[in-house]
Amino acid sequence: MDDTIFALSSGSPPAAIAVIRISGPAAGQALVALSGDLPSPRRASYRTLSVSRETPLDQALVLWFPGNRTATGEDLAELHLHGGRAVVNAVEAALAQMPGLRRAVPGEFTRRAFANGRIDLAEAEGLADLLSAETELQRRSAIAMAGGVLSRQVEQWRDGLLGISAAVEAVLDFGDEDDVSDLPPDFTSRIAGLAEAVSGWLSRPRAETLREGFRIVLAGPPNAGKSTLFNALVEAEAAITAPLAGTTRDVLTRAVAIEGVPFLFADTAGLRGETDDVIEAIGIDRARTAVGEADLVLWLGDPDDAPEDAWQIAAQIDRSGRAAIPDARHRVSAVTGEGLDALRRDLVEHGRKAMPRPGDAALNARQHALLGDARSALIAAGKESDPLLVAECLRRARVAFDALIGRATTEDMLDALFGRFCIGK
Repeated sequence: MDDTIFALSSGSPPAAIAVIRISGPAAGQALVALSGDLPSPRRASYRTLSVSRETPLDQALVLWFPGNRTATGEDLAELHLHGGRAVVNAVEAALAQMPGLRRAVPGEFTRRAFANGRIDLAEAEGLADLLSAETELQRRSAIAMAGGVLSRQVEQWRDGLLGISAAVEAVLDFGDEDDVSDLPPDFTSRIAGLAEAVSGWLSRPRAETLREGFRIVLAGPPNAGKSTLFNALVEAEAAITAPLAGTTRDVLTRAVAIEGVPFLFADTAGLRGETDDVIEAIGIDRARTAVGEADLVLWLGDPDDAPEDAWQIAAQIDRSGRAAIPDARHRVSAVTGEGLDALRRDLVEHGRKAMPRPGDAALNARQHALLGDARSALIAAGKESDPLLVAECLRRARVAFDALIGRATTEDMLDALFGRFCIGK
């Protein structure tokens, strides 16, 4: 990180204001070259930007943040320009011509913040989720993670684990002395308490459900009204509807938010027995796979054929001759709208229970797996009596904690994480 990077950190022009960030050892020199001098630290200053006094680029607010108490942990400058495309292009071209400066790649500012100890890995993942948040639940959960809720908890667990490990190491090193010949009397309870605390986090709703939406699959036989109900729930003509059986041939998904709860609705091909239509058979196989992966299935068919835990829906109640389904959870007509509001309210209430509570941090797959490793190691340590084996189990738990907040990482994993960010972040 000896070079200096720059990028547009605000939205694509045209806009009222455009913000260009410059980070690295030559940030101050770049600011002097454009504005003529170095302004007072952390105070907005009005300057005329130019590469030569005769050719001004823009009149802008400039800010200077000397390292290392900055967002990236190194010298940082910001240029608040007029947001026209030509203005931004001209200033970026001027920066690109300066020695030691280059355009940033996606996520590079945040990666430097991580490398310089300004944030840890869990906070970086929370920041990535915050940038992609589309609902209030997603935003509040990401804010908690980016603010270090999980990081502080892991540090607390790690400190407690280090104290336990020190007692075990004392037994290994000085086991021949009377006062340290056995594990401490409260060893088992301390290990059990730590494992229970980790288990509490593992039982929380997952970040994937929050990020991707609560997955609801509409399933049933052909011509049961699945596509019409799907269109009504997502409030768009997303699926083709027709009286012909087998109109839907594939799994069609649409992400929507209802009362701030993210959902992913899936319309599927009608389920039936053997068919000579090869394409329809593929659609049926995909429909069965979707049903198996669903968080909730809305079943629009014979109750005897319903998947386990599916909601029985009596659809098309506006049509005469429809067989009554006395135990249906909801009776709806996607054509007249009858029963749809009650179904939506029920879905929202059910979906909220599967989501993190507002403001709670949620574990992603990587974090969940590492905490699972830590818990397994702690449980194993509590069952061992040999101090050497206990020490190894505790070491495994520490490794998992360290990997979770970024004390032990791989470049491939970091590349995948920071590649989720935009160029100016």
